[in-house]
Amino acid sequence: MAAAAAAAAVGGPQPPQAELPAPGPGLDKAATAAHLKAALSRPDNRAGAEELQALLERVLSAERPLAAAADGEEAAAAGGGGGAGAAEEEALEWCKCLLAGGGGYDEFCAAVRAYDPAALCGLVWTANFVAYRCRTCGISPCMSLCAECFHQGDHTGHDFNMFRSQAGGACDCGDSNVMRESGFCKRHQIKSSSNIPCVPKDLLMMSEFVLPRFIFCLIQYLREGYNEPADVPSEKDLNKVLQLLEPQISFLEDLTKMGGAMRSVLTQVLTNQQNYKDLTSGLGENACAKKSHEKYLIALKSSGLTYPEDKLVYGIQEPSAGTSTLAVQGFAGATGTLGQLDSSDEEDQDGSQGLGKRKRVKLSSSTKDQSIMDVLKHKSFLEELLFWTIKYEFPQKMVTFLLNMLPDQEYKVAFTKTFVQHYAFIMKTLKKSHESDTMSNRIVHISVQLFSNEELARQVTEECQLLDIMVTVLLYMMESCLIKSELQDEENSLHVVVNCGEALLKNNTYWPLVSDFINILSHQSVAKRFLEDHGLLVTWMNFVSFFQGMNLNKRELNEHVEFESQTYYAAFAAELEACAQPMWGLLSHCKVRETQEYTRNVVRYCLEALQDWFDAINFVDEPAPNQVTFHLPLHRYYAMFLSKAVKCQELDLDSVLPDQEMLMKLMIHPLQIQASLAEIHSNMWVRNGLQIKGQAMTYVQSHFCNSMIDPDIYLLQVCASRLDPDYFISSVFERFKVVDLLTMASQHQNTVLDAEHERSMLEGALTFLVILLSLRLHLGMSDDEILRAEMVAQLCMNDRTHSSLLDLIPENPNPKSGIIPGSYSFESVLSAVADFKAPVFEPGGSMQQGMYTPKAEVWDQEFDPVMVILRTVYRRDVQSAMDRYTAFLKQSGKFPGNPWPPYKKRTPLHPSYKGLMRLLHCKTLHIVLFTLLYKILMDHQNLSEHVLCMVLYLIELGLENSTEEDSDEEVSVCGPERCHDSWFPGSNLVSNMRHFINYVRVRVPETAPEVKRDSPASTSSDSLSSLQNSGTAQVFSLVAERRKKFQEIINRSSSEANQVVRPKTSSKWSAPGSAPQLTTAILEIKESILSLLIKLHHKLSGKQNSYYPPWLDDIEILIQPEIPKYNHGDGITAVERILLKAALQSRMNKRIIEEICRKVTPPVPPKKITAAEKKTLDKEERRQKARERQQKLLAEFASRQKSFMETAMDVDSPENDIPMEITTAEPQVSEAVYDCVICGQSGPSSEDRPTGLVVLLQASSVLGQCRDNIEPKKLPITEEEQIYPWDTCAAVHDVRLSLLQRYFKDSSCLLAVSIGWEGGVYVQTCGHTLHIDCHKSYMESLRNDQVLQGFSVDKGEFTCPLCRQFANSVLPCYPGSNVESNLWQRPSNKSIQDLIKEVEELQGRPGAFPVSISSETNLSKEMESVMKDIKNTTQKKYRDYSKTPGSPDNDFLFMYSVARTNLELELIHRGGNLCSGGASTAGKRSCLNQLFHVLALHMRLYSIDSEYNPWRKLTQLVEEVNSQQGNEEQQPEVPILYHDVTSLLLIQILMMPQPLRKDHFTCIVKVLFTLLYTQALVALSVKCNEEDRSAWKHTGALKKNTCDTEKSYEVLLSFVISELSKGKLYHEEGTQESAMVSPISWSPESMEKYLQDFCLPFLRITSLLQHHLFGEDLPSCQEEEEFSVLSSCLGLLPTFYQTEHPFISASCLDWPVPAFDIISQWCFEINSFTERHAEQGKALLIQEARWKLPHLLQLPENYNTIFQYYHRKTCSVCTKVPKDPAVCLVCGTFVCLKGLCCKQQSYCECVLHSQNCGAGTGIFLLINASVIIIIRGHRFCLWGSVYLDAHGEEDRDLRRGKPLYICKERYKVLEQQWISHTFDHINKRWGPHYNGL
Repeated sequence: MAAAAAAAAVGGPQPPQAELPAPGPGLDKAATAAHLKAALSRPDNRAGAEELQALLERVLSAERPLAAAADGEEAAAAGGGGGAGAAEEEALEWCKCLLAGGGGYDEFCAAVRAYDPAALCGLVWTANFVAYRCRTCGISPCMSLCAECFHQGDHTGHDFNMFRSQAGGACDCGDSNVMRESGFCKRHQIKSSSNIPCVPKDLLMMSEFVLPRFIFCLIQYLREGYNEPADVPSEKDLNKVLQLLEPQISFLEDLTKMGGAMRSVLTQVLTNQQNYKDLTSGLGENACAKKSHEKYLIALKSSGLTYPEDKLVYGIQEPSAGTSTLAVQGFAGATGTLGQLDSSDEEDQDGSQGLGKRKRVKLSSSTKDQSIMDVLKHKSFLEELLFWTIKYEFPQKMVTFLLNMLPDQEYKVAFTKTFVQHYAFIMKTLKKSHESDTMSNRIVHISVQLFSNEELARQVTEECQLLDIMVTVLLYMMESCLIKSELQDEENSLHVVVNCGEALLKNNTYWPLVSDFINILSHQSVAKRFLEDHGLLVTWMNFVSFFQGMNLNKRELNEHVEFESQTYYAAFAAELEACAQPMWGLLSHCKVRETQEYTRNVVRYCLEALQDWFDAINFVDEPAPNQVTFHLPLHRYYAMFLSKAVKCQELDLDSVLPDQEMLMKLMIHPLQIQASLAEIHSNMWVRNGLQIKGQAMTYVQSHFCNSMIDPDIYLLQVCASRLDPDYFISSVFERFKVVDLLTMASQHQNTVLDAEHERSMLEGALTFLVILLSLRLHLGMSDDEILRAEMVAQLCMNDRTHSSLLDLIPENPNPKSGIIPGSYSFESVLSAVADFKAPVFEPGGSMQQGMYTPKAEVWDQEFDPVMVILRTVYRRDVQSAMDRYTAFLKQSGKFPGNPWPPYKKRTPLHPSYKGLMRLLHCKTLHIVLFTLLYKILMDHQNLSEHVLCMVLYLIELGLENSTEEDSDEEVSVCGPERCHDSWFPGSNLVSNMRHFINYVRVRVPETAPEVKRDSPASTSSDSLSSLQNSGTAQVFSLVAERRKKFQEIINRSSSEANQVVRPKTSSKWSAPGSAPQLTTAILEIKESILSLLIKLHHKLSGKQNSYYPPWLDDIEILIQPEIPKYNHGDGITAVERILLKAALQSRMNKRIIEEICRKVTPPVPPKKITAAEKKTLDKEERRQKARERQQKLLAEFASRQKSFMETAMDVDSPENDIPMEITTAEPQVSEAVYDCVICGQSGPSSEDRPTGLVVLLQASSVLGQCRDNIEPKKLPITEEEQIYPWDTCAAVHDVRLSLLQRYFKDSSCLLAVSIGWEGGVYVQTCGHTLHIDCHKSYMESLRNDQVLQGFSVDKGEFTCPLCRQFANSVLPCYPGSNVESNLWQRPSNKSIQDLIKEVEELQGRPGAFPVSISSETNLSKEMESVMKDIKNTTQKKYRDYSKTPGSPDNDFLFMYSVARTNLELELIHRGGNLCSGGASTAGKRSCLNQLFHVLALHMRLYSIDSEYNPWRKLTQLVEEVNSQQGNEEQQPEVPILYHDVTSLLLIQILMMPQPLRKDHFTCIVKVLFTLLYTQALVALSVKCNEEDRSAWKHTGALKKNTCDTEKSYEVLLSFVISELSKGKLYHEEGTQESAMVSPISWSPESMEKYLQDFCLPFLRITSLLQHHLFGEDLPSCQEEEEFSVLSSCLGLLPTFYQTEHPFISASCLDWPVPAFDIISQWCFEINSFTERHAEQGKALLIQEARWKLPHLLQLPENYNTIFQYYHRKTCSVCTKVPKDPAVCLVCGTFVCLKGLCCKQQSYCECVLHSQNCGAGTGIFLLINASVIIIIRGHRFCLWGSVYLDAHGEEDRDLRRGKPLYICKERYKVLEQQWISHTFDHINKRWGPHYNGL
């Protein structure tokens, strides 16, 4: 089919056919399309084809859109009015019509889709898309699935995680090359190709004709739009072109989504070379096409590429795939042909011109890379499309289109080859790009799809030289930023390294290329080709050597460095990514014996490269002083391949090792790094700034250590096992600069090290030796043992979470190696060594994660300090591990004191490395150990316990690894080994330990004490003769030894010895002029290592003769030497353990130890030293005492602090609170005394100097969230579930108020209800008091304090000066006693009638307040200011409910509602009832008493008109009933039965003068109870149906004549019913009957219960109030008895009331006036209202009083359900998917966090919602982060997460993407903090949000 189209196209552009009208708006597209399709279906379709061509030529003319872009008006004229956009639209419409062949385009799409053999998903996504990766199902580590395929497949129990795509990707479901088929989802499991019918020929016929023209048109646009200016084209232009092309590319993308059938047509079109040639060659007469072709050629040229027509110039022959003729040195010669680009770079490097020239010389070119770098020939649309895609820097749309085609296999291969062909060009574009980050991501987005597939990668490697291309391109890329290396020999160095300051490295621009390389090396077939190809290996080593020695550090000796360079980040990243990761990739294929050849190749070329490197830097034998580089990738390649060879391939190590001289060179630089680490930790590099410490840390850090320090130490171990041990040991001490310290003399001169650094450098050297000799990571440990050791080391430092363990344990960086985190072995080792500590909640509110902690037996047997030291980034971690170890020993009773690090048995050495142990048996080391033991014993300066510890460790290692069986005779030494023979006879530690050394000759400064003492001794013949006998006293110099050894080796290995020894270095050591004159002294020693150890034991234990050989008592010890008592302990234990081992190894040692111990009187050291020793002992004792004293003080301080914390600090929960100081005053004290926490004075609060309580005022809507059903609301997780707020307490109260306001007088409505359910003001205190004037000065000081606090002082916020609790106001304490004096308490015997009158009078009397408001005192001012604060705490909308704004009624309502809010909240904190009773915790901290005074003071300013005072209506019968009804136009007052009784209570009490008398209080309560009870009866009567009502009316009427009718509910109920029946209340129930009536039948019990439940809330609030006002305790009771207990407590129940028969609520009634009269009066008001509004009248009567406790929304078990629903949900306001979606946990509203889209008047949506939903408190779950944030007013804090993974840890930002499950305990705590309003106190990290959330 395509061929026919091509044939038609050959004709080139035809003159328009006569019969085809010009395409204009009038033309019927569908008809034309149908006509053409018919014409083309004929067997002879020549005419039709030409016709179609002509039509397309006109429709798709390339000049229109871009010309239009350039110049609007002309184009508009040309394009026929529509302008550019219209023309394109038109063209697209034509294409759609033509494709559909006259039918509808949508039908056509559907038809094509029917033929889709969808075996692959292939969904392409861009950055930030949420995808899944399952390691159990993946074959390639890059495998990923879209959410849909993942959830459709079965991955239960698999190791999967969710991740946010960084670069974009595509779904691999259905691709068996990348993942196992078991993981395919339901849609892609079926191999469905069999049952898909064949595509009908005519369906896609038109597509094959139309699409080539369409794609050519697109390419012409791209050519047109690219103007190659002199400089790099601005991104703006490119983006403009791309925007214009958006519809075209989208059209193509839609085509790819039609499925397989359409994709194969597209593949044909894109890869058909004939089509391409015909359309784009630019031959023929079409001027436009010509111009376009020219632009294409210019673009190629300017890209530094040549068009192959000029091929002959280069004389390139296509190289055959196998050969690879890269010159060894590499090749930047190619740079010459890069066009002007690079040479211009060259000129810029002023001054380094010579270097540039040398660079050119060194890197000669070969013919091959030319073709790779510079030649591109495009043969198909696909190739040119990719070219433009790169040129335009990978526009997202194009990338997506190219990737969407990948499910087509044929296309996949063609595209991959094209991609490889353009690889060099991609690199060049990337280097020039300004947006290299975005571009990198897009490149990887493509390449990871191509190279993850092993089959494909292998094919391209074979057919397109993929490896050659990649290596060459990488090398080429790095060559652009090389500089001369300054390592070693600055002047003559020929080595070049990358410059880490260049953008290329700093911005990781090389990352995409390297990542592709690592990706293809993970395929075995590809890696094998690489390892077999010698040329490639040479080139690659060349590439690696660019990084060898980069980022050189030079130690600053004088000034602090001015500018700390941060290039080290780039250097470490580059080595890890560009060198180490490819290395691990290659290593993963060298696992078996058959691969030995590969290792030999790598090792061979690696050694060659190293040799070249040593030559280039001019290295002889000494490293240059004061410089270090941490980057030696060549050394590390060499080391890792050696390790692999021995471990897996059974290679003979010696066969791949070089000669001794090379080994000596190899060890120098890694050793230099180890010494530098010690120097850095000793602060010797402090002038280089912090960054040098950063390097030292990064070098050992978990992600780098196994590519850096581990190979370095291994390489040193290999060198040590093959070199002369004396040479090696002396080299170590020389590198660490402590040679001069190793002398027996008490004073010495160190020419290379300051005294203050000596100690830590010596510790460093010894620690290094211990690590070198005990580490077995590469010397024989199996992978599981390594994993276990790493894990134990990390767990010993600190308890760890699962994820931090995964992060800290260096895994083999190559993903295909066995130890993948989370793999089976990881989990099994973890469960073997650690116990899981579940996440607990600490009282301070800090949330713990689930932690793993080492098991006891791990501490006992596996704790390995050496491994810990090796792996710690911070020195403090070593200390932490030791502290934990100490704690374990104390706790388990194994050792009480301060233990030393335990000695741990090692895994056996692999036989290849046996030579390493010779280090322990060389005289040099023994002399060092002997010297150090002696110096420690003599208390020389600069030695520490750590030094001793390491010395003993080395001795013990030597004893453990003693080689030959030690015979009891002295071993005779022969041969030239007699260099130190007078020191030690042989080289075996076991026999050398017992060798006595008598005299030593030392060189000391003339000032040293030894000199003076020595002169007489030399004259005495006695001592002289002994000198002669023992041979001359031994002089020992490490340096001389090392020189001699080195010389021998060099002479052996090379004849040109003359060039080796450089006098320059050796002169440095004698340095005669620099120091005071040295002289020789002879010291008498007469000790052996054994005797020194025994004396050390005495010294450590502080007792003479403390050591007694244990085997003398118990001979068994020698038979079974493993004695647990020696496993843990301090230095004394260590010495005992060593002596025991020495005795075990040889009978001679045993005998000598016994002998030494028999000499009871120890040899006396010189006198002076005794004094010194005594001094140190005294010092020790004094120190000990001081320490004890300090401990005691600290303990005392701690206990004090603890008791303070207990009294002052607990904010945790409302449970365990302490009483405020206030309540401590005893009743008989007349006035309460307060302590001011600022000035510390105590005293009463007075009018002129009032005291105040520290309070926090906050608006709260918690009450409004109560609902009336028990079932908590769930967070919606589907579209159907929605939460409607109409059943919340706040909504119900709102409705009620607005209903009242509709029908009744406003001022009266505002007295009938309470507000504050939403936005009510809650007052809480920490209980501390202060003088108000002190507080003012405290606030001043806070204001001037420049430190940023977490709160805003301008808003009056502060922290309590004593307990630091957050507060924002001070509540003045009312002068006078706190606990009311007995006078007020005494129950009076007045009748209720008298009391009622008194109450009325008192209420009428304005301001009968001790403080008259008229005289402004300080107290009254403060009272006013705090009232202002209270008002300002909440928003205006929450306090203005009146119809006339600013009316005093509003304030009145607000004030008594504040009291109501605080009482109701306290009730909720007590669990919603008062059963627990007691002066419960919330009470002790309560400030209600003070608050009441403030409110009462202000309420009394608004006296209610006595006319309207509800008290009248409650207590008097009003005669003139009708007068009210007279004036109809004025709205009536609210009937008393519609009043809220609790509100009435508060109004009555706050209207009374304070302090209130108890009997007045009781009187008010009694009167109100009658009203409440009547309301209950009315509500009951409305609730039941007609028959029930008539029955009750009847029974009640019968009982009316019995006694005590006023206290019988039946009688009252029947009266209420009969009264209300007079009105219309019960009428018109016919329709609504069923709805209103509850189906239950009313029994007397259920009615009694209803009445009690109705009254209970009032009783609870009243009892609380009484408790606060009169300080009475609340009784505790069962829930059933709550009513009776509270009513008797309130004095409603007559005291003589009998409790035998069942309790009846009516017995509490005490009617002030005859019951029936007052009830009928109340009912009359209702009747007159229901005349007109029966419905509303009924609604207002039924009050739902039973609110359940408030709860947050219930969350689903699994976080994924929330995430999947919300992360794609669109915002209801802006209908976009928010970047940071959040959901409110109180009401379930979905909001955009920080979204500018939903901002209103500078408030972002979350802040706005927190004000509307929680009056300033918002609790939001951030969907994308799984964490909860709290907004409180103007501050916010991250609260933490309530979702934890299987290991009990949070996953903030979902970085790990593991499944998360709800942690109910945490959620409960969150809810508790919300209800108790303690967010401010418990969470510490608050910050301002500036309304931006």
